[in-house]
Amino acid sequence: MNVLIYVFLAIGAVFNGLGAIALIRFPDVYTRIHGATKCTTFGSIFSILAVVIYGFARGGGQGGTLAVHALIALLFLLLTNPTGSHALARGAYRGGIKPFRAVVDRLEEKR
Repeated sequence: MNVLIYVFLAIGAVFNGLGAIALIRFPDVYTRIHGATKCTTFGSIFSILAVVIYGFARGGGQGGTLAVHALIALLFLLLTNPTGSHALARGAYRGGIKPFRAVVDRLEEKR
């Protein structure tokens, strides 16, 4: 059981690290938001699953409570992370920030 917990924690740490690298390496705000959101959401899922497994393996009332609280936190994370990243991207778009090397369709402007 401990091996599974450590594997999930390692997978979560790798994906959260990849999300941090995405913030540094990607060229514009839109790809940074996309890379960081996808990686940290996936990494957090595995980290929280490790906590849930630990809670159920621990047994008793406190272990079950820990697992339920972790699952509730996962639910809120899955709801708020995409919503927040969408709000950031929309704010950047409305603020006039252009994507890096974007292809712009000029046909719409000629009408």
